[in-house]
Amino acid sequence: MTNLLARLKNNTPPDKVVLAGGNRLVSFEQLTRDVNHFSRILNKLGVNSLALYADNSVDWVIADLACQKMEICLLPLPDYFSNEQLEHAIQSSSVDFIFTDQARLLLERLPNLNFEKKFDYTTEFCFLASNSKKPHKLPEATQKITFTSGSSGQPKGVCLSLQQQLLQAQTLSDVINIKNPVHLCLLPLSTLLENIAGVYTPLLSEGTVHVPSLKKLGYEGSRLVDPGSLLKTISETQPDTLILTPQLLMFLTHSIKQGWPAPEFKFVAVGGSKVAPELLTEARKLGLPVYEGYGLSECASVVSLNTPVADKPGSCGKALPNLEVEIKNSEILVSGNAMLGYLNDPESWLSSIIHTGDLGYIDDEGFIHIQGRRKNLLISSYGRNISPEWIESELLVSPMIAEVVVFGDARPFCIALLSAANSSISEKQIQLAINQANQKLPDYSQIQAWLTLDTPLSADRRFMTSNGRPRRESIAEFYQHEIEALYHHHQNHQIAVRSKP
Repeated sequence: MTNLLARLKNNTPPDKVVLAGGNRLVSFEQLTRDVNHFSRILNKLGVNSLALYADNSVDWVIADLACQKMEICLLPLPDYFSNEQLEHAIQSSSVDFIFTDQARLLLERLPNLNFEKKFDYTTEFCFLASNSKKPHKLPEATQKITFTSGSSGQPKGVCLSLQQQLLQAQTLSDVINIKNPVHLCLLPLSTLLENIAGVYTPLLSEGTVHVPSLKKLGYEGSRLVDPGSLLKTISETQPDTLILTPQLLMFLTHSIKQGWPAPEFKFVAVGGSKVAPELLTEARKLGLPVYEGYGLSECASVVSLNTPVADKPGSCGKALPNLEVEIKNSEILVSGNAMLGYLNDPESWLSSIIHTGDLGYIDDEGFIHIQGRRKNLLISSYGRNISPEWIESELLVSPMIAEVVVFGDARPFCIALLSAANSSISEKQIQLAINQANQKLPDYSQIQAWLTLDTPLSADRRFMTSNGRPRRESIAEFYQHEIEALYHHHQNHQIAVRSKP
């Protein structure tokens, strides 16, 4: 199977800058040398499977491309995983080396794993070697293992071939149809969507990819703590394309309204969770060419996408031409580029159809509409089926609310835990925002009680996935006393939240 670097060789001038990050501008010729150098190191060390635990950087991409060239199985590790999730991912994958720029931190986080420093690649990066490997079961042709975000419980290892990854990237390149794009990566490269759609796709479109560190973008872990740095980096880079979560889209929209001069973007994709049509409309009025999509790791990231030539706000677009989507019992099923299977789960291997667990429908024009997760479906004590994601998307239309999670299963009404957009927002303003959202909702799904949290859910990796999806079971367990209090005192007022460690 031809790797990405080999595909680029015939269409990319040697002196063209293809990667930028830190203080480095990397031409295609230099990238080829760097990937070959890294490949020789992998061969010398005898690496068969490699985990990658690092901040966004040029070296992250080089390691990724070298593993393609050497046909080595790569496991990107998200830094937002808990210690338990990291340990689970590494042990179940049986990697023999970890490539990292955070060796000391990683060894401190994972004292139960038997890794030791083996080789310094640069002053920042090194290889950690394992002295023990556990047996594992891997589908044939697996080149990358990407672990799902895990909305609850342990994440699953999705196994993908190189062919599947590059097919998806090329299809996206064809569908988006922007030549020589400048793309800025705002999501962690360990996120499959940014890895494939944010790196492979722009490169296949003869573009340039900027990979600044997440710290330079103003992130601390998965939390944006310095919004000014994010805006500054976007302004300096002047990208044509971005991939955003709904939360990032809200932030950019608010920043433009406050006077920030946005670049002249050509295409801004948004996904990860439900996006309110009103937010898309507002963003477009402000000049952001925003298009909602839908995807999952089991289908190599993107499944459907709105584009300038096929667009319906409120939908997730039409299925990519290499995929087939059908609805069965209200569930979305996808075939055409399905994963090889789950790690250590032979029964899942080579299944031709992916049962997504997402509820939705396809309209007469072929646009896909998502109505929530089957497992997240709330059934009220009155027997009403309610999608919490739908309610949350209506609440997040308001600039007063930054985050919200809705509960109400087996209860007489719905309640919300939320974070205000900033500390100056009053209870009265929050209530007004909830009232406005309630006007658009049927009575059985309206929010009857709520509380604001002292600490945003996104500040704790236990409560949110990388793409902004809440880990509902973890949140419900941690805040069970507050939730019970809301139902006990079900007037429309804020309940004081006790301090949490």
